[in-house]
Amino acid sequence: MSIQAKLHHLQAIQNLLAPYRYLYCVDLEATCDEIAEAESPRPLAVVPEQMETIEVGLVVIDLETLEVVDEFQRFVRPQINPVLTGFGKKLASIQQADVDVAGTYVPVGQ
Repeated sequence: MSIQAKLHHLQAIQNLLAPYRYLYCVDLEATCDEIAEAESPRPLAVVPEQMETIEVGLVVIDLETLEVVDEFQRFVRPQINPVLTGFGKKLASIQQADVDVAGTYVPVGQ
């Protein structure tokens, strides 16, 4: 992408955000699995249709000062596949103990 195209995209983002004071940035982590090339074929421990949120993160940014004004982070205990895969733990940097003591999805959001 050319510098001109990048500048055009940045200007479009600035125009989109201009009417707003705060930006909410949400990050969700979910249960997942992957079969490495070196592994023998096996069924996925977590199929895409059964992925569950295991962490909710939120940062509020003041667009006038570009400072973080608030943060929220909670782990969520999965119900369908309560044991995290090695791949998922490595990808999201979440340990089994983090989700074992967490609330389920509904109480975490309250």
